Amino acid sequence: MQSSLISKIEKAKRYAQERDRVTFSEFTLNFRGEHDNHTLSYNKGKWHCSCHFFSTCGQCSHRMAMERILGEMLPRDPLKSGLLSQPALLSLDGLGGDK
Repeated sequence: MQSSLISKIEKAKRYAQERDRVTFSEFTLNFRGEHDNHTLSYNKGKWHCSCHFFSTCGQCSHRMAMERILGEMLPRDPLKSGLLSQPALLSLDGLGGDK
């Protein structure tokens, strides 16, 4: 294998561990829920989910799950990404959940 390719592979491994290098600005995904499949999207700090709960509340378990999965790879501006994007509000501490 060429030494330049080896160095690229090593760099990729390092980048993959430094997740703060990545910030999502937009994406769309399919989320397999317990009762149905949903389309979840994120665009310029705004979320949208095709589930009924999101359409009435602007929040849902699918969005909260993705915020937990993506963590620091989402922008942290509470005015753009919503209150539940703040790590303190994503925690279930005090609610009998995981810590």
